[in-house]
Amino acid sequence: MVVRLTEENWAATRKYLRGTGDRFAELLTSAGSGTKATATWTVTDMAAHVATLARMYHQMVDPAGCDDPLAVTDDLVRSTIVDTVDTANEELLRLFPERDPGVLADVLLRDVDRLLTATRDADPAMALPWLGGSHVPLGGLLAHLLNELQIHGRDIARPLRRRWDVPPQEAAPFFEMFLVGVTEYGYGRLLEGHGPAPAGRITVEFRSDHTAPVVMAMTDGFVTVEEPGDRPDVRLFFDPTALNLMLFGRIGRAQAVLSRKIVIRGRRPWVLPAFLRIVRLPS
Repeated sequence: MVVRLTEENWAATRKYLRGTGDRFAELLTSAGSGTKATATWTVTDMAAHVATLARMYHQMVDPAGCDDPLAVTDDLVRSTIVDTVDTANEELLRLFPERDPGVLADVLLRDVDRLLTATRDADPAMALPWLGGSHVPLGGLLAHLLNELQIHGRDIARPLRRRWDVPPQEAAPFFEMFLVGVTEYGYGRLLEGHGPAPAGRITVEFRSDHTAPVVMAMTDGFVTVEEPGDRPDVRLFFDPTALNLMLFGRIGRAQAVLSRKIVIRGRRPWVLPAFLRIVRLPS
């Protein structure tokens, strides 16, 4: 198994989740309920979206301890893939009508705290069912929520003209624990809908100062995780904060490369766009 789930990165992810949750909640206290974050979502819609994930993840790991679970159907979870995440998010928002910024801050902090308490002595490698018939390690589930707080904290801070920094070491768990984890544990139907996959094999080696090196290999559209070997098609050196922002469409690929936060090398760098057309995230 390639996924790196160590005591150190498990403890770090938990620490970052609590700290970022606190920062996110504090940011909400300066937001008006009608402030626009995107063309379609207000700041409080976005905060409610993150709160639904914290609630859903708490009820996944501790169903008996969640006293106000969301009425999320198994069918919604199983049927949601990358290209239909927006539809699932709207359904979760319908199930969670709270939009008062102060209440949302309190609710979110409570669910983050309960999630951390419920998983205090748990095995971070424990496999959990996730969207589209995929499975994710528990450590990856917490890393996913951490990334949601980081990405949407930035979305909320921008219209409020507030500073929102994410250090690269705090962005790293999303790649190392979630993205690598869901790929290795089995991503099910999650990546369906991409059109014809490129034929043959593409190997991309990911390296950063904050993660262990790893290779994602795509063979006729099917993606696996491997230990680094000789001469991958692409070597991608990345700043985790920039990579996450790029994968979620917050910054463009050209911007990431020109900033030198993403450096692309290797013997066939031109195959990377085909790889990223398959290995993609909602933006």
